[in-house]
Amino acid sequence: MSTRVKETVDTLRVLLVDDDREFARLVAEFLDAEGGFAVEMRYDGGSGVTTAVAGDFDVIVLDVGLPGLNGFEVLKRVRRQVDTPVIMLTARGDDVDRIVGLEIGADDYVAKPCNLRELVARIRAILRRSRTPPAVDPDGSARVIGDLRIEVGSQTVYLDGTLVPLTGAEYLVLDALTDSAGRVVEKDSIACHALGRRIMPYDRSVDAHIANLRKKLGLLRDGRQRIKTIRGRGYLYVTTA
Repeated sequence: MSTRVKETVDTLRVLLVDDDREFARLVAEFLDAEGGFAVEMRYDGGSGVTTAVAGDFDVIVLDVGLPGLNGFEVLKRVRRQVDTPVIMLTARGDDVDRIVGLEIGADDYVAKPCNLRELVARIRAILRRSRTPPAVDPDGSARVIGDLRIEVGSQTVYLDGTLVPLTGAEYLVLDALTDSAGRVVEKDSIACHALGRRIMPYDRSVDAHIANLRKKLGLLRDGRQRIKTIRGRGYLYVTTA
């Protein structure tokens, strides 16, 4: 069963998957009061997957602690078919859940019990990033760094000519790093570019996206780490020169 809020021309579609019906109702009412959102709710993992892959949603808010098919398994199945931005709802203080969610394709997370204003702020931040039109290169050129080619206009990435599938957040993290290749990019700057917010204390979201990029892109041809950690500051995309 689904619940929709009033839709307008510029309505943003949100899928909320959470077995806590009272919490889901509060979120839907809060988004309704904010205006511009249409919320569909699902209360179990199976129907969450079916709805997510069948519907054209702008963002998915997904609870980890679902009965039966948990949030991680839902995320895995959804990621096989759609690249809709996903915000995970995790237990407060459970860093393992947060990191696991980011590692398997979540864009961001919010700890429960959460402040509804914070949740809406995260949703808006993710939507701002995902709905921003890709930059257009006037001359049709791409950003090429060694074996890596980034088609900025289409936001696609190729490694040695092979397409590398990235989530929206992963692409934006890589975009921030390669736009300043050879120079240190602070974590705060990366978070603002990729997540639409500043990094928070004990926030590992940027680190998790970096780890995913390292797995997907591998080492440079000379065996060096492609993305270098600069302790206390941020990260650097290593140039081949």
